[in-house]
Amino acid sequence: MRTPTRRRAAFVATLTALALTAAACGDDDNGSSSDTTEASENGGGGGSVSGQVNLDGSSTVGPLAEVAAELFMDENPDVRVTVAISGTGGGFEKFCIGETDGNNASREIKDEEIAQCDENGIAYDNITVANDALSVVVNQDNPIDCLTVDQISQIWDEGSTVSTWGDVEGIDAGDFASTSMTLYGPGSDSGTFDFFTDEINGEEGKIRTDYTDIGEDDAAAVVGVSGEAGAMGYIPYSYFQEAQDEVKALQIDDGNGCVDGTLENVQAGEYTPLGRPLFIYASDTALARPEVVAFMEFTIENAEEIAEIGGYVPLTDEQKEEQLAKVQALAGS
Repeated sequence: MRTPTRRRAAFVATLTALALTAAACGDDDNGSSSDTTEASENGGGGGSVSGQVNLDGSSTVGPLAEVAAELFMDENPDVRVTVAISGTGGGFEKFCIGETDGNNASREIKDEEIAQCDENGIAYDNITVANDALSVVVNQDNPIDCLTVDQISQIWDEGSTVSTWGDVEGIDAGDFASTSMTLYGPGSDSGTFDFFTDEINGEEGKIRTDYTDIGEDDAAAVVGVSGEAGAMGYIPYSYFQEAQDEVKALQIDDGNGCVDGTLENVQAGEYTPLGRPLFIYASDTALARPEVVAFMEFTIENAEEIAEIGGYVPLTDEQKEEQLAKVQALAGS
């Protein structure tokens, strides 16, 4: 189970405010459950579509999909949107056999997942719903402010023997050199794990094995890193946004100088190689239903508001146009 976070609390507070506004403007007293992200099946009025949308997948994209679902259901009370979290890989297992309408993914689909979808006749496309970045975080007492991609790989690569900060080549750790290094990272079902290992170590899944596996609980990395002077972890940008008073994000040098993982740098494509898009994979079968099309279009069209509530990097106007065209093409319109 994922640890509750301030982002979740802010999300619930926002939805509460929306619910109060809706109650003040009308007679509809239908409720919603923020724990399961489901609307009342008997909701009435307001929306022009009805039905159900089922999503699963990434713990990184899940909170964004929850925000989109609640805002969408507020305007379309006859639609129920459910959002489950089983990791990007776990979600694709369900998506590629037709159990879900969409898979929240923090990486692109793998060859073996493509084969499974093909085998079951699932046609799909990846719809970018937000931009994201991975933040490499350390304890706030750590004096290091920037690491190169090579230095991060020295720490995390398969077979690494780095055990203290002084073991990392090319940095002057000073009095911090003898401080032991403890590492926190997600499990192998996570799209964040796949993306990080591919970009940093050159191959998906290639990583040292003596780190603390936090599974899908990104907040656990914040707890671990904030509690140990020499700790390091990597977490989605959105999780770092709510933990800036607990951990410090390092600048990344890809060979062109140290760059902060800010919203502006991520949108500009300058935070490399750890900037990335976030997806909802949708199937043509699902997009044959008007409620799924309406939800996907709503999510794209309201990208700025959804990203602001969830702590993500919003789509650019150009990205929004491209993604709406993808939805319409897959829906056959």
